[in-house]
Amino acid sequence: MALPGQQTSATSIEPGRGHRPVGFYLLEVGRYILLIALGLTFLFPFYMIVSRALMTQAEITSFNWSWWPAQIQWHNVKDLFNDPTAPMGTGLRNSAIIAIVTFVFQTLFASMAGYALARIPFRGREVVFSLILLTLMVPSAVTFVPTYAVVSKLHGVNTLWGIVVPTLFSAFATFLFRQFYLEFPAEIEEAGRLDGNTYFGIYWKLLLPNSMGIMAALGVLSFIASWNAFLWPLVIGQSPSKWTAQIVISTYLTAQTINLPELFMGAAVTAAPLVIVFLIMQRYIVQGVRMSGITG
Repeated sequence: MALPGQQTSATSIEPGRGHRPVGFYLLEVGRYILLIALGLTFLFPFYMIVSRALMTQAEITSFNWSWWPAQIQWHNVKDLFNDPTAPMGTGLRNSAIIAIVTFVFQTLFASMAGYALARIPFRGREVVFSLILLTLMVPSAVTFVPTYAVVSKLHGVNTLWGIVVPTLFSAFATFLFRQFYLEFPAEIEEAGRLDGNTYFGIYWKLLLPNSMGIMAALGVLSFIASWNAFLWPLVIGQSPSKWTAQIVISTYLTAQTINLPELFMGAAVTAAPLVIVFLIMQRYIVQGVRMSGITG
C-alpha cells in the first residue's frame, strides 16, 4: 500500500501489462477477414436477386457477366404487379394472412399443450407426450395424402383456412414449450394457486407473459416456414385468388415461357418481408433456444 504523497504507477507494479504479442493482432485480423468473407458469401445471393431484378431479359441471359444493369429497369416493379396472369398483390396478401395466422395460433396452441404436458397431472400424460414426439419421426410425405383427404371432406379445398388449419399444431414447438415450462420456477405457480387461480389462470396470467421470448423465437420460425411453403398451398389453393406469393412466382417459369426479370423481381419482393422480420426478431431465436432448456 502506498503511503500518502507517494504515487504508484501500474507499469512499476506489472511491467509490460497491456502489451499484446503480434500474434494476437494477426489472429484478430484473420478473424475479421473470415467474418467479412462469410458475410459477403451470405449476401451474394441477395445481391444477385436484386441486380437481376433490375435488368432486362437480354442482360440476364447474356454470356457477358454484368455486375449491375447498364440502365436500371424500374418498370419491372410495375410489370410485376400489373401482370393479369400472375396476381402478385393477391399472392402477397394471402401469404401474409397465412403466415400471421400461423405465427399467432401455432405458438399459442403449442404453448398450451406444452404447459399441460409439463404441469397438469393427468393419466397417460407421458404416453401422450411420446405420441407427439413420435409424429416428428413420420415424414410429411406420408401424411400428405391423408391430410388432403380430410381437408377435402371438410370442403377446405380452394380456401385459405384449408391451407392454414393443418399447420396450426407443431409437435416440435410443443416439445420446446414443455422443456421451457419444466424449468419454470414452481414457486411462482404456488403463489398463483394461493391467489385462487386455476391451471388456466396460472398459465394465462403468469406463465404466458414470461414465455414471450420463446414464443417470439418459434413464431419467427413458423412465420418463415409458412411464408415459404409451396407444395401444400399449391394443392389446396387451386384458383388464382387463393394463390400464395410462392405459387405466383412459379408461374414466371413454365415450359412455354421464362420471364426472368419478373421472376427475379418477384423473388426480391417476396424475400423482403422475411429479411425484415429476421433482422428485427433474430435475437429472439437464440434467446428462445437458450430458454427452452436444451443442452448439448
